[in-house]
Amino acid sequence: MNQSKLLVTGTKLATFCSTQLVKPNTRLISSLTQKIKFNSKQNQYGSKRNNSSLGRTPPTTTRNSKLVQNKSFATLKTKENELVPGIWTPQSVRVGALGKKVGMTSMWDEWGVRIPVTVIQLEGVQVVSVVKTSTENLYRLQVGAGFPKPKKITRPMLGHFRKYKVPARTNLTEFPVTKDALLPSGTKITAAHFVPGQLVDVTGTSKGKGFAGVMKRWGFAGGRASHGASLSHRSGGSTGQNQDPGRVFPGKKMSGKMGNKHVTVMELKVMKIDTKLNCIYVKGCIPGNKKGLVKIRDAIKKNKKTGPLKKFPKNSIPPKFTDLASSETATEYPIPFPTYIPGTNQLPFDLPRELIARTGGKDPLLLKQ
Repeated sequence: MNQSKLLVTGTKLATFCSTQLVKPNTRLISSLTQKIKFNSKQNQYGSKRNNSSLGRTPPTTTRNSKLVQNKSFATLKTKENELVPGIWTPQSVRVGALGKKVGMTSMWDEWGVRIPVTVIQLEGVQVVSVVKTSTENLYRLQVGAGFPKPKKITRPMLGHFRKYKVPARTNLTEFPVTKDALLPSGTKITAAHFVPGQLVDVTGTSKGKGFAGVMKRWGFAGGRASHGASLSHRSGGSTGQNQDPGRVFPGKKMSGKMGNKHVTVMELKVMKIDTKLNCIYVKGCIPGNKKGLVKIRDAIKKNKKTGPLKKFPKNSIPPKFTDLASSETATEYPIPFPTYIPGTNQLPFDLPRELIARTGGKDPLLLKQ
């Protein structure tokens, strides 16, 4: 029974009771009135009719769907003019990004050497919130990426995004940053956040291989192919000792499920950045299938000679922090800190379509003297 029928029924009942001088059933009239008010309130917020046998209301309403904007950034984001470019220091830790593995292709340097690269695309990467940790001068930035469907977002997650006034995102993760690299909620993270020629660490979920033997899983040599072997050509051999210790030590490499684990490939070189398609080209391969989610961050390993300066090219490091960079080349491509802010003079040039890292080196075909 819809609203109009309920309203007519309640009106007729009240009119009949008043004309026939019959004592009206106040409980019935009040219940009908409350039901009409409840239905009108639900329609005001755009709620769908509940046809579920479990009595659950739909997770997304018209009012909440404004936060789930398809392929768009937040309308209530922090103004970009509030972000001020800073100066990178060797102690600074910048935020990372979430990306989607597109696939692999090839590049060629100036000598014609083929370089295999992996393409990573950044889709709607934004800062959601700032989380304070127990460690002094260390914070965590929550970053979201991806454009979800409205029906896939739960109400608790909608409340979380509404709290920080950012649109809903499919995936969330956190990156540790220093205090000087903090970013407000709603800040966009684009491909220009990274520098061509720098080193990055990429984390993803490796491909699942199922149940695998020791030869495939751990690279065991296996047994003899013919002489001296009977039905044990690919076995792992002995797994322990004699009565003492009389057990198999924990961590013994055996057959089992292979793959489908978090894997981090460290110190991959950024070969190219496509600012229009928002893609990053890294040298080598990364874990995961196509369209798989990966995390990208600045390399964290410290070299014994150069320390934290190894992860950025020489023409990006300020000259006052190292002797490797000169004052002439230090401003060629400064590190975007805390991130790339459009509309500012953060870079000494207008952002082009593509930024390619320097390959350099000698001709590999020349004979060594």
